[in-house]
Amino acid sequence: MQMETDFLVIGSGIAGLSFALKAAKLGRVLIVTKSSIDEGATRYAQGGIASVFSEKDSFESHIQDTLDAGDGLCNREIVGLTVREGPERVRELIALGVPFSRQASPPAGGSSELNPARENRIEYDLTREGGHRERRILHADDFTGQAIEAALIHAARAEPNIRVLEQHVGIDLITSVSRARKRGGSARNSAPKRVRGLGAYVLDARAQEIHTISAPFTVLATGGAGKVYLYTSNPDTATGDGIAMAARAGARVANMEFMQFHPTCFYVEGSGAAARLDPRAKSFLISEALRGEGGVLADRSGRAFMAAYHPMGNLAPRDIVARAIDSEMKRTGAECVFLDMTGKDSAFLRRRFPNIYEYCLKFGVDLTRDPIPVVPAAHYTCGGVFTGAFAESTVENLFAIGETACTGLHGANRLASNSLLEGVVFAHRAFERIAKRIAEDPELLRAEKSRMPEPLPEWDSGMAVPMEERINIHHTWRELRTLMWNYVGIVRSDQRLARAQARLDLIRHEVQEYYWQYLLTADLVELRNLVTVADLIVQSAMERKESRGLHYNLDYPQRDDVFFKRDTVL
Repeated sequence: MQMETDFLVIGSGIAGLSFALKAAKLGRVLIVTKSSIDEGATRYAQGGIASVFSEKDSFESHIQDTLDAGDGLCNREIVGLTVREGPERVRELIALGVPFSRQASPPAGGSSELNPARENRIEYDLTREGGHRERRILHADDFTGQAIEAALIHAARAEPNIRVLEQHVGIDLITSVSRARKRGGSARNSAPKRVRGLGAYVLDARAQEIHTISAPFTVLATGGAGKVYLYTSNPDTATGDGIAMAARAGARVANMEFMQFHPTCFYVEGSGAAARLDPRAKSFLISEALRGEGGVLADRSGRAFMAAYHPMGNLAPRDIVARAIDSEMKRTGAECVFLDMTGKDSAFLRRRFPNIYEYCLKFGVDLTRDPIPVVPAAHYTCGGVFTGAFAESTVENLFAIGETACTGLHGANRLASNSLLEGVVFAHRAFERIAKRIAEDPELLRAEKSRMPEPLPEWDSGMAVPMEERINIHHTWRELRTLMWNYVGIVRSDQRLARAQARLDLIRHEVQEYYWQYLLTADLVELRNLVTVADLIVQSAMERKESRGLHYNLDYPQRDDVFFKRDTVL
């Protein structure tokens, strides 16, 4: 089926919805989302959004904290504009009705040009997380992502220019060099240096039909790729779809070796029964905000260990904390460590972290009395589609925003709660770039459509047949994720990476056969994308012969600014 729109947005998290709401002022917007509109990483963000909202804080401090966390690879210009534009974007979320938590008893006196909260006579309850020197995290209790997503969805549903296709999965981008069903799918396939985006092929997962959607502008906002690892805090939707689609279309992809592992995900002892009770049991996020409120990481005997790893102790950046926990677990043979909150007031903990408190209680852990068992898990993709200051990829008219993009903000390691900030800032900047082009040429949308082939080539399934034994997909999916966890995880080596590449070559060949022989299903599309993303991660990790930020290689334990103070661009 042929469909057409002015703006095609693939993904419905904070970045995709923020862009869609603004682009609806310029034309028709079609949002494609692989599950329900509210399912995605944004919904599960507990901590909050980082922005300068206090007279004790400053742009310079937030910029420096971001640069420090990024371990020498942040783009200073991008960091500066993100931090400085942040408060205005947060005010837009507040105007949409996001109920950020407020202080129970606002302090008296004081004013600041950098403090919009005080200007509006509202004091928000700002918290602190790892790597931040000041309290600058706005939150809605520990349901921040859910609250933001709800406000954006409410606004999107009220906008007549926005249409949403749920349960639709992006397969491939359509470009000026596309063929209907291009054999292959490896990130290694090359394309001309400059191609133009025309839309995308999209699978209706319920009807098992493939739509050809044309659009002058396509925006990738599909989130990250945490599901490429066996253990992750990410929802099932995080299969790197946008990154993989962009790579296959010839867009540059950067810094894929920098996968952030969140230090503290809930660990269930004897996980089999617990995982059957709740499939998210092994990946439920224990927010960094708990450490911001005084939580202490300790081993089973109660020995606190973070002071031995970093001057900031329990508030060290995530890469340091994740490696410290990994080191302690390997040294002692323990299956987890513990986050101890028992020194804090119990009423405060229940009020500040109601979601986490109730979740832990389901598994017999009362965080007001018991240390919380935690382990690291894949959490955030710091690399992605390589973009400029206005979210433009190297494919013409193709934008990437949110976790799908590599903007230069995060460098080698993302500072806590900068992700939601990046999503809204670059959604706005993508809109600004397109709006400016349309203002300069009011006939731009019409002109871009006239440049497209009419009609676009339909998807051709050829001789493909239904897959009779779906166990093949599930087996290969688990094999891939286990491979990445064991060989390309928190700590790497040249030997581990070489083994990963050898096994990945076999898996890629197998998935290519599935893709060509069988009719596409959602899980096969996702598996193909995960293989592409895994290949990008391994290639990038093999190129970086040093240890920096989230990439730690036992064979090159030192940071090397002479040869590797640069992005890894594929």
